Amino acid sequence: MSSIRGIARTAARHAGAAPLRPATAMTTSHNFSLSRCASSQAAPPARPTPSPSDSVFQDLEVESSFLTPPLPESAKVATPRERYQHRAEGATSGRLPGSRYQFHPPKYDRGPLHPIQSPPSSDPTARDFVPGPFHNNRLRQTFHSTIASDLMTLTYTHVPPGTEKAPTPQRLRSWDGSSPYHKNRPLRGPRGDTVLKPLEKPITFRNIPVIRSVTLASFMPLAPRDPDRMVVARMVTQAITGVVPEVTTIKHNVAQWQIIKGQKAGVKATLYGNAAYDFLDKCIHLVFPRIKDWEGVKGSTGDSAGNLSWGLTREDVALFPEIEANYSMYPGKMIPGYRIFVETTARSDRQARLLLSSLGVPFYGELRD
Repeated sequence: MSSIRGIARTAARHAGAAPLRPATAMTTSHNFSLSRCASSQAAPPARPTPSPSDSVFQDLEVESSFLTPPLPESAKVATPRERYQHRAEGATSGRLPGSRYQFHPPKYDRGPLHPIQSPPSSDPTARDFVPGPFHNNRLRQTFHSTIASDLMTLTYTHVPPGTEKAPTPQRLRSWDGSSPYHKNRPLRGPRGDTVLKPLEKPITFRNIPVIRSVTLASFMPLAPRDPDRMVVARMVTQAITGVVPEVTTIKHNVAQWQIIKGQKAGVKATLYGNAAYDFLDKCIHLVFPRIKDWEGVKGSTGDSAGNLSWGLTREDVALFPEIEANYSMYPGKMIPGYRIFVETTARSDRQARLLLSSLGVPFYGELRD
C-alpha cells in the first residue's frame, strides 16, 4: 500500500497540486493500478455533470432510466394465467364453464335444415381445417389465370333469350301402380347392370372442371415370394409423390399366378391439392417428353364420369427426377410400373379430356365421349 500511496503523491506533485485529484486526472497506467487494488467497499467517484451550454452533451440524459420509480400495485395488470389461478382459488362462480361458453363444431352433419351447421373448412375452428397452401403451384396458378377462362370460351354455346329449355328425359323407370305397395316408392333403375352416367352440364363460371385428386397404384404379383420388391416399390412411390404409400392386399385367389387372397402385393398413394398439381406438372414437362415412341394417352380412356387414367412402365418411372438422380439406389428390375388415375370435377370424359389437354396431356386415337 505504501508504494501505491507514493505513486499517487508523485502524480499529484507532477500535476502541480498538493491534494490528491480524482481518478480522472491520473494517467491510464495509474488508473489501472488503482482499479485493481481499490476496495470494493469504496464509494465510486462522482461523475461531472455536463454543462448545458456544451453542445456535445446536449442530447445526453443526466438521470439514468434505472432510477425511474416502479409502478404502484394498483396500476399493475394481472396476466391471463394469474386471472385463471384467481378464479380457480376463489369461488367457482367466477369461472366460465368450458362446455357452455366455448364453441365446439358438431361431429356430424345433420342436414342443411339443422339449426347447428358445421363451419366451412377454411375456418380454423372446423374439424376438417387444413392450414395452407404454403406455396403457389405453377401449374395451378396457370390454370386459374389462363386456362379457366379459355375453357369457358371453348365450350360456350349461345342460346337466344326466350328459348325454351328442352325437357330432360326420364332415365329411371316408374312403377305401374298395379300394387298398393308401389305408392311413394322411389323410381327404379334401368334394366340389367347398366350404370347411369352423370348428365353433362354446360361449363360456366360456377362449375369449371378442376383436378380433385391423383392416385398411383402398382400391383406386383411377385411381391409375396420376393419381399424386396415391396420395399423398393414403397421407396419409389414415396420418392416421386412425397407421401407415405398404402400397402394393398390381394382380394381374390388366382391359381395361375400363384397368388393367395390376403397377401401384400401392391402399393397405392393418393395426392390432393397442390401435391396433385405438382405430380402432373412433373409428368407433363419432365416425363412425357422423354418417353421414346410414345403417342400419348389413349383417347378412349375414362369411366364416363370425368375420371381418366393411363399407365407408366418401369422404364417410364425411371425418368422421374427423384429416381434419375439416385438411380443406383434402386434395383432397376424391381422398379414398379404404375396405373395413374386422375379424378376431376367434370361430368363427362369430354370435359375431363379438355381439361387435361389444356394442361398439356397429349391424347391420340378415337375420342370417346
